[in-house]
Amino acid sequence: MQRGNMMKIIPGPASKELGEKIADLSGSEKVTVIYKVFPDGENYVRLEGDVQNEHVAIVQTTSAPQDTNLMQLAFVAAAAKRNAARKVTAIVPYFAYARQDKAFLKGENANVETVAAMLHTAGIDELITVNVHSEKALAKFPFPAFNLTAIPLLAEHFVQRGFKGAFALAPDKGAMYIAEQAQMVLGGGSGHLEKERDPYTGQTSQTGKNLEVKGQIVIIFDDIISTGGTIVGAARILHERGAKQVFAACVHPLLIGDAEKRILEAGVKEIVGTDSVPKRASKVSLASLISNELKAKQSG
Repeated sequence: MQRGNMMKIIPGPASKELGEKIADLSGSEKVTVIYKVFPDGENYVRLEGDVQNEHVAIVQTTSAPQDTNLMQLAFVAAAAKRNAARKVTAIVPYFAYARQDKAFLKGENANVETVAAMLHTAGIDELITVNVHSEKALAKFPFPAFNLTAIPLLAEHFVQRGFKGAFALAPDKGAMYIAEQAQMVLGGGSGHLEKERDPYTGQTSQTGKNLEVKGQIVIIFDDIISTGGTIVGAARILHERGAKQVFAACVHPLLIGDAEKRILEAGVKEIVGTDSVPKRASKVSLASLISNELKAKQSG
């Protein structure tokens, strides 16, 4: 691959460490972002480096504070285009507002489409994200948008730690595809919990019917862990059914409030997430997954 075909990586303020890892693994030149927040809360960004006629990739997650991180992403993209970048790719490991992909009630908006339109106006030409909540929503974006999965990467992390053959559990039937992706790497069994709805109260509860996990190491896989309620419920069921050890693995460890504490108190030995969201649980880096995707796009 000739140097002239390579893109430049711009590590955004919210994903500086991940962006630098991606640049190193892909052999790309880094462009530094100078940023600050003014006393009134407004953001300022400036690119330190030449992007004229270059294909640049901005690495910027949009987890909390979502609006700040989204505006920084938009400003960096606009700055790149203003300084004559040829093409701007946004690498957004966690895409904010992705769960607001439909309008259910009159007067509502599909906010993720508005966010995508804003980013397009700012100068973004294509987007790469990881385990987005609704892949169908990406088809409505005004630019090409690609979704990668980090589930095999998480499963490989456990294999490397000696947990080959562990049972991969999805918290519900809808997430069974996640458990199946993990199972292909782990080589153990896979399954999911059932959700039952009380016909009188309408409340849902998890059950472990037909789940045989006695004496097994079980890893609960999910795309996002937010408040942790689902994982807490799943862990209790697994222990009731005789699981030897229980781990929780997710791509996006949002872990709002005391979620981490509650999950560990429920008997989960460890929470393992990726650096899509910088947290204490972010033990698996997405750098190799993303750099491989960038190399494939460049060579293609």
